[in-house]
Order: sequence, then structure tokens, then C-alpha cells
Amino acid sequence: SRPPRATHFREDSVQAKMARGVTVKDVPAHDFIVAYAAFLKKSGKIQIPEWADLVKTAPHKELSPLDKDWYYVRAAAIARQVYLRKTAGVGGLREHFGSRKRCGVARNKHAISSGGLLRKILQQLESIDVVKTAGKGRVITKQGQQDLDRIAGTVVAATEASE
Repeated sequence: SRPPRATHFREDSVQAKMARGVTVKDVPAHDFIVAYAAFLKKSGKIQIPEWADLVKTAPHKELSPLDKDWYYVRAAAIARQVYLRKTAGVGGLREHFGSRKRCGVARNKHAISSGGLLRKILQQLESIDVVKTAGKGRVITKQGQQDLDRIAGTVVAATEASE
């Protein structure tokens, strides 16, 4: 008989993870994305394009994002997805970041997000050596994996300190 699975962090498991290292898979997605977006903004390596306030994130959206730092948040979410997948192409990311399209009285359908926006963010992540092109898609670099794991460690330390 196996012991039941833990659904939350226990103090001894957090300390054990800190001893062996924390990865992006060990922290909640929202907390990691917020922390990595703040890191990208503070570092100044990613520049927001001048068209960012005019663009929509998908053709089925009515408005552009309301958050002024949405570009950093999307870049952090893309970096996390490339980390979690073996290879991540623009088409797969378009599916992942898509949402429902309202079709009036007909049923809602899934619609894909904007490919050009994802491509530009991936190119900027390539320029700062977080991801690299490999075959048909992008993979995380060793430097990018270390950066993302370091940010994940700070998220775990912050949640541990707040408890």
C-alpha cells in the first residue's frame, strides 16, 4: 500500500526541494509567471515594441490587453511553456494561448491566438539566450533553464517566508 499523495507543500518537503533544487514544475504557474515577468521588466533585456499598445492578442478578441505590462507577462508564460515542453513551435503556442470565440447564437468554438505576436516574443527570448531554435520549434537553453529555475527558487522561498 502506497502513502497518499500530498496536495500541498509540507515544511520538510520544501526544505528537501531546496536542498536538491527547485524547478519550474514545483511552483504554481501564476506565481512563477508574475515573478518572471517582474524579472524581465526589471532586467530591461526585453523591449516592448511601439505597436504593443495597439495590437490584440488574438483575432477573436475585441480589445487589446488592459494591463500595461502584458507583454512581459506573455513573454514569461511563453518561456514557461517552452520549458515544460520538449519542443514548442508557434503553432502549438497559438493553440495553447487561444481561447473561446463567441459565435452569436451558435456554440462557442476554440480560436487560436496571434502568431506574429508569439513569434516576436520568441525572437526576443532567443536574443537574450533563453530559448533556441532546434528543428521544428524552440527548446530551452541551458542558461534559460538555470534562470527559470532560479526564479522558481525565489518563488518558493517567498511563499515559505510568507507562511
